[in-house]
Amino acid sequence: MNHHPVVRTAQGAVRGLRRHGIDAFLGIPYAAPPRGAGRFAPPEPHAPWDGVRDATAPGPTAPQSERGLGGIDMSPYFGTGWSRGADYLTVDVRAPAAADSGGLPVMVFVHGGAFVAGSTRSALYDGSAFARDGVVLVSLNYRLGIAGFLDLPGAPANRGLLDVVAALRWVRENIAAFGGDPRNVTLFGQSAGATVVGGVLAEPGAAGLVRRAIVQSGSGLGAFSPEQAARVTAAAADALGVESRADAFAELSDDRLVEAASRLTGIDLRTEAHHDPLIGLSPFSLVLDTQPAASVATGPGADVDLLVGTNAEEGNLYLVPVDRYSTSTPEDVRAVAASAHPDPARLVETYRTARPDASSGELRSAVMGDALFGAGSRALADAHAAHSASTTHRYEFAWRSHALGGELGAAHAVELPFVFDLAHLPRLRGPEGLLGPDAPPADLAGRTHAAWVRFARTGDPGWAPYDLTRRTTMRIDAEWTQVYDPRGEELAAWA
Repeated sequence: MNHHPVVRTAQGAVRGLRRHGIDAFLGIPYAAPPRGAGRFAPPEPHAPWDGVRDATAPGPTAPQSERGLGGIDMSPYFGTGWSRGADYLTVDVRAPAAADSGGLPVMVFVHGGAFVAGSTRSALYDGSAFARDGVVLVSLNYRLGIAGFLDLPGAPANRGLLDVVAALRWVRENIAAFGGDPRNVTLFGQSAGATVVGGVLAEPGAAGLVRRAIVQSGSGLGAFSPEQAARVTAAAADALGVESRADAFAELSDDRLVEAASRLTGIDLRTEAHHDPLIGLSPFSLVLDTQPAASVATGPGADVDLLVGTNAEEGNLYLVPVDRYSTSTPEDVRAVAASAHPDPARLVETYRTARPDASSGELRSAVMGDALFGAGSRALADAHAAHSASTTHRYEFAWRSHALGGELGAAHAVELPFVFDLAHLPRLRGPEGLLGPDAPPADLAGRTHAAWVRFARTGDPGWAPYDLTRRTTMRIDAEWTQVYDPRGEELAAWA
């Protein structure tokens, strides 16, 4: 039998849905709808409402274009796309139904999607397993694309990140009413969302809002410099036929902004001082003078326990589904190295020496994965471990998906079904499913999910901390193995 619990927030009461001992509240506003010029302004408080607001069905999502990835079904990751409606700066909350006494650990999830896609409606982000295990799980929508991350004169930078900080303030103010402890909040994210988490750790305005953080396949070196961001802004203004000012962009519809954003990929962002940290895969990122890996130790992140990691074959997601893995050539390897590193010949030689039997596809994937995630994750872990009084832990997710003839492997995003304990979802299985046709190890999802819950509860995921002497890392596979400085020579080549 379904019940409809009611919780009172600072803005008004919300009615959720209780099933199987879990309360779900969907689409609760944490900030005002970003309309017109408000799309390029800091998030503002949401107006209070009278009566009880329905929170039993998913709400609108941030404006975005449809996303696909060749021969793999990524709909559980990207979700339903753009579900229209202005009131999309919202959170979903899932909590144990018996959480009235409060004091439970809180986890706040920031979705990925290259800064241009994704939402709380994605099937992979159902937080019911966390609620089942005594955690209040919050997932959030934030501004994407031009509205969220285009650096515009007359507008604050990193508006999508400011949205995440506003959601954390909402959590501090309201989460006790859902049974959570506002003093024990773990912020975690994946891909672009993980890079945003790193940015939050370096954001002075976020001080005191987060006790722990998990960075899944993000990068502490993933931000654009202001010079790089200005190139994207100029290209966007040219595509839209307007001047590079916030008030000019504010006159345009969401449809025009989304359409223009989809035409901005491929801009050459290499400068004399900086390579493109996203190697052309997205025209949007955080815009910072100092990378999060450099500022995390002196910012709020110095007081935050950190779990950071990557997947063993991140780059495969960008090559295998679009038939660019098995067809890769040595020139492809050199090209991706040249886009990401000031000494590409030395970089390629380092990878060839470390992998003497590797194909060009494997080398290309490895260089791409480290350019996007591996090098920046190691830099973030190193900086935190060297300067923080809080604990640092590191993992590598190495279980190989059987999708696409077994080639997809331990690619970007493959860890998510295990973190959320959702590896059983039918959409993830089959020839085009993210996990492939064969069943993963029976206990892999349970163990991975339990480590994330344990970290949120105690700051210890269940293995030794990371330091600069041993660089202890848990390799997560059918068997879990504690290793030391995995792929150290390759990752050191990026320093």
